Amino acid sequence: MYDHITALDTSAPAPTPIHPIAEGDFANWLSDQPDTTKAWISANSYEAKRGTHLVLPGSDGGLGTVLVGYCDDAKALWDFAGLPGALPTGTYGFEDGFADNATLFEKAVLGVYLGGYRFDRYRLDDGKKDKRAKFALPDNDAAARAENVAHGIGLARDLINIPANDMGPAELEAAAKHLGAEFGAHVSAIVGDDLLKQNFPAIHTVGNGSDRAPRLIDLHWGDENAPKITLVGKGVCFDTGGYDLKPSSNMLLMKKDMGGSAQVLGLARMIMAAKLPVRLRVLIPAVENMVSGRAYRPSDILKTRKGLSVEVGNTDAEGRLVLSDALTEAASEKPDMLLDFATLTGAARVALGLGLPALFSNDDDLANGLMETGMATHDPLWRLPLWDEYRPMLDSKAADMNNISGSPFGGAIIAALFLDRFADGAKSWAHIDLMAWNPTDRPGRPTGGEAQGIRAAFKLIEDRFGK
Repeated sequence: MYDHITALDTSAPAPTPIHPIAEGDFANWLSDQPDTTKAWISANSYEAKRGTHLVLPGSDGGLGTVLVGYCDDAKALWDFAGLPGALPTGTYGFEDGFADNATLFEKAVLGVYLGGYRFDRYRLDDGKKDKRAKFALPDNDAAARAENVAHGIGLARDLINIPANDMGPAELEAAAKHLGAEFGAHVSAIVGDDLLKQNFPAIHTVGNGSDRAPRLIDLHWGDENAPKITLVGKGVCFDTGGYDLKPSSNMLLMKKDMGGSAQVLGLARMIMAAKLPVRLRVLIPAVENMVSGRAYRPSDILKTRKGLSVEVGNTDAEGRLVLSDALTEAASEKPDMLLDFATLTGAARVALGLGLPALFSNDDDLANGLMETGMATHDPLWRLPLWDEYRPMLDSKAADMNNISGSPFGGAIIAALFLDRFADGAKSWAHIDLMAWNPTDRPGRPTGGEAQGIRAAFKLIEDRFGK
């Protein structure tokens, strides 16, 4: 995943130095340089704009110092993310002194980690395809923090990128167990008809249409007496839409419909690797939403763990159904913080676009904290309201509620209001409705699965509970 990163070895030849230059300081820096350097920079029309770089020639005719422009703000990590794919083959390292600014150094290191991410599980590796530059990094706290976050993001990306033929409910459970084994967490699962026996009927109903058994994955880690942090992630490993079948164009990306589960596993990895003093629980309802003789139908009425009956207005609104059982279980423990992540609605993407997840919360302090850390880490979230006046839109004449509204408007809010009925009891709950996918390549953000909101959530949890 990140084999372009190596530890700095002082006994090895010195890596090619990288000299970051703040965009606003370039003119002053340039005025102190020798004429040959000024001439080279002028010939290349280089101005140290953020995210740009220039390789200076060395005195021996080889590579000299690499200049990279940046702005010291929340987006600084992306200013360094283009380096792994753009620099000539070789090993590079930041100049001495740059690490003195630990906050900026951490962003830069995270940038070169994410800029070198690649998903090559299905490609024949002949040893010649890896053109990434290598980076030798010092062993310090800032680099370790960046490495931890990068591995959490990489895990989330990998899980989303794996196609559904290799990432069904059982494989998602295996991924959770592999993660649990790495950090000493206990991971169990309730599978198939045992979901009915243990009162998780909505998860069973949605997943019963597939030949791959549905399950509820449950991870526990940390001191039982520590503050309780519970994460819930939507784990729909493939979503056909059920009998309300999606068009083929909309089905192409539905391997990413387990993106919420990938987020919570990536976030859980960050928390456990950092050894935060919390009691962590992760719940993932893992299913496939398929069409078969066992699949649920429009107008069916199903039971939920909470006891509420739900009329199925649309089988393609399955994510909120499986989350309902998981949230009911999560809220029953009254955790100090409950976060759920889900690729839940197209309406959120229409409202906010692909790169800005929608945030809903019953706690202003939690919502404000996530918004602030999101902006500070450039992992943004944008709050939408749990608008009470829309609650009657989920009414049903035949059941306690419907899983959709009869209106085409406010779909993300309606879905959040549905979940709110089942998160009742959690004193501090937030729901993040996200895309979990990059549609185009950008430095550090390649086309494919993406982690969204988990850097912000990790920073908030670390700030509040890490002391």
